[in-house]
Amino acid sequence: MGRFGERIGSIEALAVSLAFSTLIATGVLLALRQSLGGFGDAARSPWWMWSGGVMGVVVVFSITVCAPRIGATATIGLLIAGQLAMGVVIDRLGLFGLERVALAWPRALGVLLLAVGAGLSLYKS
Repeated sequence: MGRFGERIGSIEALAVSLAFSTLIATGVLLALRQSLGGFGDAARSPWWMWSGGVMGVVVVFSITVCAPRIGATATIGLLIAGQLAMGVVIDRLGLFGLERVALAWPRALGVLLLAVGAGLSLYKS
C-alpha cells in the first residue's frame, strides 16, 4: 500500500483499495449467502458498531502513508501496539457491550513490552 500510495497518491490508494475490498467482500457475501440482506441489518445497527469501518480506514491509510517513511516493520509494530493498547482500554472499561476485564500486571507488562518493541523498531541502523 505504501508503494501504491507513492505511485498514485495516498488518498487515491486508500479509495481504490477500499473499493476493491468492497467488491471482493460483496462477491463473497453473494456467493456464500446468495443475498445482500445483511446490508439492511447493518444500516439499522447502532452508530458505534460502524466504528470498526472507520478504524479499518485508519489502519489502511496509516499503512499507506507511514510504511514508505518509517518502514513496514515499524508501521505494523506501531499499529499492533496501538490496537493492543486500545483493546486493553475496551476490556477495562467494558466498551461496546463487552464484559469488563481487569488489567492485571502480566497484561500490562505485555502491552508495555510490545510498545517498547514497536518504539525500538523505529530505529534504523
